[in-house]
Amino acid sequence: MASDKDKASEVSVITLGGKGSSLSSSSLYAIATGFASLRLDSSALDRLSPNQASPPVQSQFPIPKTLAPLELRAFLTVLLYKLLRCSDHSSTLLPIRISEALNRYKNSQTLELGSIELSKEEAALVDKLYPSGLFGVCAVLDHQSAALSAVSDAVAALSCEAIKADVAAVFNSMDSGDGFSAKEEVGVASDMKVLLNGSKLVGKVEIDSVSKIAKVHGSLREIVKLVHSKTRIELNSKDLGSGSGSDVRTVLYPLAAAINELGECSLSRVKANLDSIGNEGLRSSLVGLFEGKCASGESLRNGFKLVLELGFEKEYEKFVHQVNVLLGMVWKIVAWEAMTGFIALEGVEWSEKSGSSVEVNGGVGGGNVKGDKKGEKKKKVLLGKGTSVIVQLIKDRLQGKAGDGIEKWVEDLLLFLDPKDREFDSLLKKLKEIVETNESRRLPKLPKGTRDFAKEQMTIRKRAFSIIEDVFERHGATALDTPAFELRETLMGKYGEDSKLVYDLADQGGELCSLRYDLTVPFARYVAMNGLTSFKRYQIAKVYRRDNPSKGRYREFYQCDLDIAGQYEKMGPDFEIVKILTELLDELQIGDYEIKLNHRKLLDGMLDICGVPPEKFRTICSSIDKLDKQPFEQIKKEMVEEKGLSVETADEIGTFVKERGQPLELLSKLKQQGSKFLGHNGSVDALNDLEILFKALEVSKCIDKVVFDLSLARGLDYYTGVIFEAVFKGGAQVGSIAAGGRYDNLIGMFGAKQVPAVGVSLGIERVFAIMEQLQKDQSQLPRATKTEVLVSILGDDLTQAAELVSELWNAKVKAEYFVNKRVMKHIDRARESRIPWMVIVGEREMNEGIVILKDIEAAKEDKIPRSSLVEELKRRLNP
Repeated sequence: MASDKDKASEVSVITLGGKGSSLSSSSLYAIATGFASLRLDSSALDRLSPNQASPPVQSQFPIPKTLAPLELRAFLTVLLYKLLRCSDHSSTLLPIRISEALNRYKNSQTLELGSIELSKEEAALVDKLYPSGLFGVCAVLDHQSAALSAVSDAVAALSCEAIKADVAAVFNSMDSGDGFSAKEEVGVASDMKVLLNGSKLVGKVEIDSVSKIAKVHGSLREIVKLVHSKTRIELNSKDLGSGSGSDVRTVLYPLAAAINELGECSLSRVKANLDSIGNEGLRSSLVGLFEGKCASGESLRNGFKLVLELGFEKEYEKFVHQVNVLLGMVWKIVAWEAMTGFIALEGVEWSEKSGSSVEVNGGVGGGNVKGDKKGEKKKKVLLGKGTSVIVQLIKDRLQGKAGDGIEKWVEDLLLFLDPKDREFDSLLKKLKEIVETNESRRLPKLPKGTRDFAKEQMTIRKRAFSIIEDVFERHGATALDTPAFELRETLMGKYGEDSKLVYDLADQGGELCSLRYDLTVPFARYVAMNGLTSFKRYQIAKVYRRDNPSKGRYREFYQCDLDIAGQYEKMGPDFEIVKILTELLDELQIGDYEIKLNHRKLLDGMLDICGVPPEKFRTICSSIDKLDKQPFEQIKKEMVEEKGLSVETADEIGTFVKERGQPLELLSKLKQQGSKFLGHNGSVDALNDLEILFKALEVSKCIDKVVFDLSLARGLDYYTGVIFEAVFKGGAQVGSIAAGGRYDNLIGMFGAKQVPAVGVSLGIERVFAIMEQLQKDQSQLPRATKTEVLVSILGDDLTQAAELVSELWNAKVKAEYFVNKRVMKHIDRARESRIPWMVIVGEREMNEGIVILKDIEAAKEDKIPRSSLVEELKRRLNP
């Protein structure tokens, strides 16, 4: 059976020109590197002209002088492929001569075609196809950069372990679930987690070059895919005029930038790896080799600068060559990162094998040791499931070469990570297998627009829900729960243009149902269905919207609603709802906010005054409702071009919606003599309602939080009176955090009688985002458990733990137990969970009938009789 090395040395044969065939970057790369020989399809030769159209002339075939041998072979392969597809213009001679030259010189650093007799037509054709040959170099870059993308991820994972980087904070927070994360960045973070899964070496050190991995590597992935797509199209295009130099420049400029960025990031990690090697002699040797053999940051910058200059000067042959040179520099940097990461992780073992007198480190950042003392047990450090395989691959490559010295290791590893090395494809295949077959890769994913909440987040959420429920119940509201889905007919026609966001469930031959869009319509349905004439209720539940996820906008989220239905004193429920909202936002302590308030009748009056037809009121309201996100000019364009208003009408609307200010002051202005609103009955009613409301809010001392804003529209169809919206004014840009209003006709849509109602809905997800950010800014980590006591049994006796902790549970003490022989394991457990008290019981304590009661924060401990433990604990927990 042939070994991997024997298989790698085999030369494959690639046939060009067959019917329906295509040319790929990988095939072209195999030809360019000499890993594959060429064969011309006989049917392709048959299609070419047997005779030349005009007398031949002696012509030296144009060969680019600036291209390296591999680049030149790729260039000629593309020309050959294109010639085979131009049956009307080419004879068989030219393609045969090119293929013979490519096969003859496949392992040579030179390539000669000599003088070739070309007809005028062929000479013109070669000139026309010449620029497309540059896409042969693009194919080489495509193939190599795709390989670099995979290898650089694996190598970066080694560095994360070598330098004990904090990877949890970097890679676990990439996909927020709101659709705002870059796909390839999330993919890189996912692959890094696979490679580092189970690692005991990654730590808490925040390193800039590690925090950039997802962004920099993700950017390269994205651009490589674009390069691959464009190159594939150009290689196989039948258009003889395609593939100009400027096209090549457009494709490769972004790739060069991404490669350069990757190189700089990798170079930083090389230096960090070197710094992590604890032995001065070993580190000094490596630094000397690194500085002499690897590109510096300045060399990298100059190389990238030259790429930009050549592209700008339109010297396209030199341009593609220089991009390839830049790629080669970055490949070496990544290889050096692999070498330094490997030595930082495996220094002791390999220096011992080399027999070197140089003292080496005993692991990452370890002290200076010459090796283990005889009989001393070597401590095993756990690498990640992926990185351990990578380390073993490097060991296998260096097998039997440990005595060759560091310089030879470096040279061999540089070859190992060279795409032109015959064993490289085998390495690349194994790296992909690590990521694709690892069990972590098969874990399920969340749908876009949804999130999981960890224990720390749930602590914040539970505290917020508790505050909200307390405020609601303080005002006499009772709880209600309704189904997560309703009959489709219940929800349709209630949300205006937003009805398209309702999630419809699949029709399975029964009732047509949809997931609830909000909690207000189900509440109205419940009141009507049960014949209620008054009801003050609250509901905290999830709602669903088929929206495009964005920052702070999800497809599944909680709403916290309070609604008051029934006949009451004029504006009484409206006042209480706004007051409840101010109490909620104040007690949640999110910071500065304002409540924008308007009246739907005033809004309708404004539209009527401006000349908007009544049938367009709701659709124009939907446009006005976007003013907090878009400038008026954009809204005006929508109203005129899409919704059919005249420019004059739109401009007049613009003068009204600019009005906003202190409630009683703006109200006084709108009620002054000459106000257009006074001539409109609906507007007068609205102004009178608002006067009652504002005076009530003033005496309740919460009007300072309210802004009277005529631009507030609230796009939902069911509003009939007061409408309002709370907006956070702090640093986090989260938009609206609560909204509501009066809806006197909604309940009547479901029953025989109208029941007026008003309500508020708190956008709790955005409030959570603000609360989480505030805690982060204040460096406050929420305590995830309420555990007051950790019962620590020193040993392995579960019965002791069961007896003791059960006494505490029966006494309503929040307690956990832990059974382990090592005291520090218990203390670490208590500190990690921030448990304030420990009850420690070992063999001596059991024999003496006592326990040790330890105050973690004060670092004090007392001996307590076992029989009085519960009483003493309760006294200390409730002083």
